Amino acid sequence: MPTVLYEHPLNERIRNYLKLEQLFAQAYTCLSRDIEITTSHQVFFNALFSTIDTLERNDVRGDLIKDLEKLEQNLVVWSKVPDVDTSALEKNLAETVKLVSHLKIPRPTWWQLKEDKLLACLKQRFAIQGGSSSFDLPQLHFWLHQNEALTRQDMQLWLNLLSDISSALAIVLKFIRQRADFETIEADSGFYQDNGEGLLLLRIKLAKDAKYYPTVSGNKFRYSIRFMLPCQHTGRRYANQATIFELARC
Repeated sequence: MPTVLYEHPLNERIRNYLKLEQLFAQAYTCLSRDIEITTSHQVFFNALFSTIDTLERNDVRGDLIKDLEKLEQNLVVWSKVPDVDTSALEKNLAETVKLVSHLKIPRPTWWQLKEDKLLACLKQRFAIQGGSSSFDLPQLHFWLHQNEALTRQDMQLWLNLLSDISSALAIVLKFIRQRADFETIEADSGFYQDNGEGLLLLRIKLAKDAKYYPTVSGNKFRYSIRFMLPCQHTGRRYANQATIFELARC
């Protein structure tokens, strides 16, 4: 049965990870589109600038290093478990060790994005609502009408400077999501709550034809899931009915 997956972080660190994961997905998707004749450049630059701001305002690099070092220790322990997939484990371990060494360099590679003159010019205007119009940014208009191979090369270069961050996010989130399997739960009156101690991430699956969606509130101590009906002109409505969903507590 087709399902829809919802994810909710239970601390600020995982919230930043999920936010960056989505921004990277948006930016990389734009690489496969004709950026000149579509508005995908708006999505690309908004995602790129939001990524830079998130990295500046939060110690994401420090958090990733700690999580990768913890993962490295766990992988070494798991390597001693009988019948473990040795090749997959060694591949993940090598990738983890490499990323830790790359992230520990004194000056992160993504910092070069702040020194790029074109990006600095664009970022100021993109921060203004509607400020990225062609008449406000003739430099962007000029760049968009260059040879497609050149614009795509620039985009790839900018994303390459963030590759260590995106690769570290991918491997850390992969192992966090693998911490728990999904179990089927039936909640009375569209409400469910439980102990959140030790949890980082909630993953909720609903049938695609379900007429309700989950809203989550909580922290590392306790969380609650309230199912809602689609908004109408009268506002939001609770789904005060028995609801069936799948939940993975990671």
